[in-house]
Amino acid sequence: MFAGTTTSVDTGKKHELGARAFDADGNEFIYLTGVASTIAGSWVIFDEVHLTSLVTNAVTSSAVGRIAIAMAATDATTEFGWYQIYGKNALALANADITVDKQLYLTATAGYVDDADAHLDLIKGAICRVAAVVTTASAFTVELNYPFVNCAADD
Repeated sequence: MFAGTTTSVDTGKKHELGARAFDADGNEFIYLTGVASTIAGSWVIFDEVHLTSLVTNAVTSSAVGRIAIAMAATDATTEFGWYQIYGKNALALANADITVDKQLYLTATAGYVDDADAHLDLIKGAICRVAAVVTTASAFTVELNYPFVNCAADD
């Protein structure tokens, strides 16, 4: 059960971290801590104690862990909110054009993804379902199935 809506940002915890909830369409959300510079649609990675950080790939190593999409802007670890982990999401952020029905990858831009393979940054469980032309940073529709990264390439 949600306190408020999936786009609510809480300045105090209203649920246990890691709590799960579903909307009327069967989309699944998890309650996590916020992170600075998060906007609605940002991709985050979260750990076993449900702390988040914006996802990014690095030249020498990539993030490893579970991924979710922020449903609202959070500016600090003292804020809490819902992040989507399963279902259809139309807020997902990309920093380059996205082609329909493509696998997604981390990028060097924190919180954004792309469909270009840059090696060792494949997001398993996330597929672009609607093409997007990106001018600066644009939202696109993605299908989520408990996405995660584990430093794997698809080639």
